[in-house]
Amino acid sequence: MSKKPNILIFMVDQLNGTLFPDGGPAKFLHAPNLKKLAKRATRFAKNYTASPLCAPGRASFMSGQLPSRTGVYDNAAEFPSTVPTYAHHLRSAGYHTCLSGKMHFVGADQLHGFEERLTTDIYPADFGWTPDYRKPGERIEWWYHTLASVNNAGIAETSHQHEYDDEVAYFATQKLYQLSRRLDDRPWCLTVSFTHPHDPYVARRKYWDLYEDCEHLDPEVPTIPFDKHDAHSQRIFLANDYTKYDIKKEDIRRSRRAYFANISYIDDKIGEVLTALEGGRMDEDTIIMFCSDHGDMIGERGLWFKMSFFEGSSRTPLMIAAPGMKPGSVKQPVSNLDINPTLCELAGIDLTSFMPWTDGHSLVPISNGEKRPEPVPIEYAAEASYAPLVCLVDGRYKFSVCEIDPPLLFDLKNDPHERTNLVGDPAHKKIVERMSLAVAERWDLLRFDTEVRASQAARWVVYEALRNGEYYPWDFQPLQKASERYMRNHMDLNVLEEENRYPRGE
Repeated sequence: MSKKPNILIFMVDQLNGTLFPDGGPAKFLHAPNLKKLAKRATRFAKNYTASPLCAPGRASFMSGQLPSRTGVYDNAAEFPSTVPTYAHHLRSAGYHTCLSGKMHFVGADQLHGFEERLTTDIYPADFGWTPDYRKPGERIEWWYHTLASVNNAGIAETSHQHEYDDEVAYFATQKLYQLSRRLDDRPWCLTVSFTHPHDPYVARRKYWDLYEDCEHLDPEVPTIPFDKHDAHSQRIFLANDYTKYDIKKEDIRRSRRAYFANISYIDDKIGEVLTALEGGRMDEDTIIMFCSDHGDMIGERGLWFKMSFFEGSSRTPLMIAAPGMKPGSVKQPVSNLDINPTLCELAGIDLTSFMPWTDGHSLVPISNGEKRPEPVPIEYAAEASYAPLVCLVDGRYKFSVCEIDPPLLFDLKNDPHERTNLVGDPAHKKIVERMSLAVAERWDLLRFDTEVRASQAARWVVYEALRNGEYYPWDFQPLQKASERYMRNHMDLNVLEEENRYPRGE
């Protein structure tokens, strides 16, 4: 590459990382574009979200900071404008930064370093989805998840989510064709962020039919009785209002089938964008990344959606095709927190001054065999929790702690489905002690809880006040200047037609 590389980031929503066993798509998934990318990418087989929920997971993905640093604890917590993101760092380094799609920014700043945003968001930007630790166990009916998504799974030729992702792909494709004209000589970073395969579990028949004879429609771990679950999983069941729904085997199979179908739908959308990249002769100069904000339990153990540290919810796919990163599968645990410093290193940004701004580590040396310097941290402090939960993934072990719950230790090598808690096992006493010390060194859980409660309480006051009287929304409004589109009379038609054609002279 003669100049700084372009960067194309594909982000999807709620994609279970266990479906990417070596970092690439499982064989049974119909995902030709992702499988093609996997062949030339560094595939991180054990990548984890920083928080298994949309807004906190995405704020951490962009900033490289844990929710306890950003203050984005839940889906209605403001992402402060003072927190640097990869869009800020790249923009300072001369990049044109652009977003097409979802990023679930809450607050008045709806750009966070992006120079341009092509679509609005699919979710609200205000404080309306704020949980309330002062009322443990209370369901907030109008926005909490329910298991209706499972009961109602099936075919839908359109939905608000399909409409959204169709738009995301369209504008991303259009933007790439505009960039291909080379009228702006800056390198660019385009983030294309879809909302599928996030529930509801409904899919277009074209993709639904791909999985008619799928052998993976039943979970590997069947439904566990409520009283046999750990304390946090029980809270998730209650938050999902599970007693009102009779979930049958066929409901589970239909939900998983629709989920797989929507992975294929997103693969098609990614293919559309990649076609534009190749058509614009930019594929050889562009780093490509594929990732997700968090996973989905898709019925394993009887759990659905996210909000959990179990593998289906917290583990996410991550693939990077870039010069200097060795293609193949990386088995050691890494994090979405690592994406920000990785992008900066790939763009030639000096990381020595960058490190205070991140809790992550560049994946460039890790892709070439070096070890991540510390265990992977995960946090959760949103709906279905009554106090913050924290987790460390250290090699084969995953250790989860909450001040109001017994701790959990799983050996992911010998127990990949996390069936046996090893905390009371004498043979693992030293591991529990070591990881307990590591948790205590990283987190002050009492302080974390105090800060979450203060944030929630303040937001409840502000939200209710702002809904009285005239309402001014923070939701992003995409702007298009009609007077600068296509042909207008302050333009020279001959110049316009020449500049907007690419390739030229073929």
